[in-house]
Amino acid sequence: MRKAVCLLSGGLDSCVVATIAKKELGYDLYCLTVKYGQRHSKEIESAKMIAKKLGAKEHIVLDIGLNRLCRTSSLINKNRTLEERNIQEIGNSIPSTYVPARNIIFLSLALAYAENIDADAIFIGANAVDWSGYPDCRPEFINAFKKVIETGTKSGKEGRKIDIKAPIIDLPKSEIIKRGMELGAPLELTWSCYKGGEKACGKCDSCLLRLKGFKEAGHRDPLKYEHLPRWYMENKK
Repeated sequence: MRKAVCLLSGGLDSCVVATIAKKELGYDLYCLTVKYGQRHSKEIESAKMIAKKLGAKEHIVLDIGLNRLCRTSSLINKNRTLEERNIQEIGNSIPSTYVPARNIIFLSLALAYAENIDADAIFIGANAVDWSGYPDCRPEFINAFKKVIETGTKSGKEGRKIDIKAPIIDLPKSEIIKRGMELGAPLELTWSCYKGGEKACGKCDSCLLRLKGFKEAGHRDPLKYEHLPRWYMENKK
């Protein structure tokens, strides 16, 4: 059986990608979740439940706290305010939640793991359509990192390819949700909100993009929210 290292954040996108790897493409899952100093641990707990639900062969939760290196990010630095933008503003600029070099670091860790277990592929839930504007979620970045694997690893030198797969990178959130539901992805276990309350806030970029996706997909979001934007409630069935 082919092996895949899946970067699993606990969010909706990575859950769907892991489900695609397992149920559609037939890989054995080796999941990697990174604790990098996030404001809360709810997404880590979600990742643990998702990995268990999908029958991962192994799930590593790696604590590398980036607090001292990435103090400019409001996703890490609790002294910085999490900005709230209109849905129309999202994606037009790089937000304060940007964590410097995050996906470079994550893919590097996943690559080390993949070489160690002789995995065939690395799966990442990067998306460049309904996104917050992060530069490390674009196809150009994924293609550049493939070159890193080819030139900077033992497996690359020996011609044993470790591929990076980003199967939802060009899909709108609504299509990601539809794909996940078709495959039976455990979306009810996911957590997307940048805040770690009992309920999702319904105001941060991640909540707004998720709500927009569910509305356009015509499905009910299983998460509970403290606030629902007016546009989400309009013409709601």
